[in-house]
Amino acid sequence: MNADALISFLSIGGTLIGTFAGIVVSNKLTIYRIDQLEKKVEKHNNLVERTYKLEGRMTEAEHDLRDMKGGGTDAK
Repeated sequence: MNADALISFLSIGGTLIGTFAGIVVSNKLTIYRIDQLEKKVEKHNNLVERTYKLEGRMTEAEHDLRDMKGGGTDAK
């Protein structure tokens, strides 16, 4: 085996190792970012759910207050 062939094989090997290492690092970063986005979405969904419950409680409180004032549902 001559020196040119050896250099060619070493160059190809180095290129492949570098490429695969870059792919692995990129994949790890993508997975990390997806995990962070999932956490943010979960927080947002919890906020929306809590807001929906609070709106329901507020509507009930408004109805109760209206009933206490003796207005019923037709009075404003």
